[in-house]
Amino acid sequence: MNTCTFTVKPVGTVHADNESFSIKISRPFRPALPGLDGFSHLVVLWWVDRVDTPECRDETVCKKPYTRGPETVGIFATRSPARPNPIALSVVPVIDIDTASGVIWVGYIDADDATPVLDIKPYLPATERVREVSVPAWSSHWPQWYEDNPGFDWAAEFTFEE
Repeated sequence: MNTCTFTVKPVGTVHADNESFSIKISRPFRPALPGLDGFSHLVVLWWVDRVDTPECRDETVCKKPYTRGPETVGIFATRSPARPNPIALSVVPVIDIDTASGVIWVGYIDADDATPVLDIKPYLPATERVREVSVPAWSSHWPQWYEDNPGFDWAAEFTFEE
């Protein structure tokens, strides 16, 4: 097994409150923003810092994370924040970008306020969207498109409590 270690430097932080969501890019990384104008969505990689504990990093199995799912599921078959490396991925809709101040306003991101952002990439349908996909039967009733999420009762799908 490869035992390499990595150093990851956040490029910014999430700002989230009851009214708005944004990503504030750190000054040294603001020159990386030009060219994002025109992309309707971004892929944001972020560090789930609030569960970065040895116990969470050792977790490999989840007990019934989904209401309609099996009794146990391997951590790689979930979007659980508890994982060997607490890296999360979100596709977010872009509202506006201010390259001078380093702020990207987004419609929503499922990260907490002050969460470290590791990287940002443009969402590209040619590489991210897949026409023929399959999912387990227990999740086959979930929305097939991002735009269908607002009307779906996601809270009823998970067994965890907030």
